[in-house]
Amino acid sequence: MAAPTAPRLRKALKKSSPSLAVERACWEAGEQTVVGVDEVGRGAWAGPLAVGAAVLPQDRRVNKVRDSKLLTEPEREALYDRIGEWCRTWAVGFASVEECEALGMADAQRLAARRAIDGLGLGGPPDRVLIDGNWDFVGGGRTEKLIKGDRRCLSIAAASILAKVTRDRVMREEADSFPGYDFERNKGYPCPWHKTALRAYGPTSIHRRAWVFMDHLPWSSCWRPLPPEAEPQPTLFDPID
Repeated sequence: MAAPTAPRLRKALKKSSPSLAVERACWEAGEQTVVGVDEVGRGAWAGPLAVGAAVLPQDRRVNKVRDSKLLTEPEREALYDRIGEWCRTWAVGFASVEECEALGMADAQRLAARRAIDGLGLGGPPDRVLIDGNWDFVGGGRTEKLIKGDRRCLSIAAASILAKVTRDRVMREEADSFPGYDFERNKGYPCPWHKTALRAYGPTSIHRRAWVFMDHLPWSSCWRPLPPEAEPQPTLFDPID
């Protein structure tokens, strides 16, 4: 089956093209391996956290790449293979639901970012890592934070599409195991139907069950992890093992 053809760019997106200006400045400074990094799934209520990492070539360009949030799902899917073939190398790192709950979201994001950069197969640390936002979740002294980087910086925009499509595909597969939650559409993010399903059926095993929004939901289908101080304490009438 042939890959989908990238659709014509909508007029609203023509003025929001990310550029290679930051990457070119790095290349001119002798930093040859420049990695764009972006995160997907931090605000979801279900499913893993994903971090995309992309290294772009200096001599070729793919048109129509935009911040993944500005594109429709068919547009992202149509660009996915083209971006993957265009990149020198790319990877998506995940932190599972269990890791998000055990580590907290900040450390889970660091873990997913480390897995993504390790997955690039560079054989050593990159010369520069470009991150969307104002928080350095990569570390190592080689990072540059860019506010709205996914709209300004081409390698970050590419990473955002790769991470978004990869995670969306995971959630569409999970939808078959958890009918009724509409994961194939909402991808685990909160929306009216997702909230209604939670009130009706309770959380699933891929929900972030330790989060506070789960406090007042029915727990009929799976166990909820609780911190040790919240576990029920034995009483004088409880049997002793």
